[in-house]
Amino acid sequence: MDHLKDKVIVITGAGSGFGRLVAQKSVARGAQVLALDVDRDALEVLDNEFPGMHTAVADVTQLDDLKRGVQQAVELWGRVDVMINNAGVMPLAFYSDHDKAMDAWTSCVDINFKGVLHGIAAVYDQMIAQGRGQVINLSSIYGNFPVVGAGVYGATKAAVDFLSSSLRMEAQGKIKVTTVKPTGVPGTNLGAGIVNPEAIVGILGQNAPAYSQLMQAHQAGDLPAEYTDPDHIEYYALDPEHLADQIIYVMDQPWGVAISEITVRASGDAYIL
Repeated sequence: MDHLKDKVIVITGAGSGFGRLVAQKSVARGAQVLALDVDRDALEVLDNEFPGMHTAVADVTQLDDLKRGVQQAVELWGRVDVMINNAGVMPLAFYSDHDKAMDAWTSCVDINFKGVLHGIAAVYDQMIAQGRGQVINLSSIYGNFPVVGAGVYGATKAAVDFLSSSLRMEAQGKIKVTTVKPTGVPGTNLGAGIVNPEAIVGILGQNAPAYSQLMQAHQAGDLPAEYTDPDHIEYYALDPEHLADQIIYVMDQPWGVAISEITVRASGDAYIL
């Protein structure tokens, strides 16, 4: 059975990265999608490429923006079945980088933590009134355990884990909750916000030198084909497409079946968390 067709899905951060891919794949599967993003230009591209998709400018740091988005979906389709709190930034930096990192860290707290809380608050009453719904929150393996170089980013993702688990317990039998934990996905623009590139060492640990060599070989076009082949066990870096497919998977379930947490990684990745 197809459990995705005709579902009403609201996605934040849908102008790029995972959010854009999930929006595209959902529409292709027959879902009704409202794509939210703070980037108006990115949404215009979506409008042009997918005329059947609805879009709206929304800043997740502003609760009223998300409330308007939810209301727009309800006016269009009468309900919201799934809320995907996807918008996020990743300003990796050491504490010694505080002078140049503080603004990015503050924005990280506002987007990664408050943005998810706002998404939950915006849709909660609607889903409770409907009698069912699903909230999907994008977390990270960085939220699993504190590591150097990710104090603030990891803290926001650990907070997302807490928000998700407490929502599941409070709304059990009304709202099912899924926490998605990607590992490193170089193909998205998330890495563009890294303040200090050396801070990635926290999730690589003893694998950092080997991983760095793989990345350099990849960029130079010298990497053996098996490392970039998803059908090979040594596949080392996850393509965003594979993560998007798994987000589609957690939505494509009967209402009585909840996948509460999923970690998606390349089988040969170097991340130790």
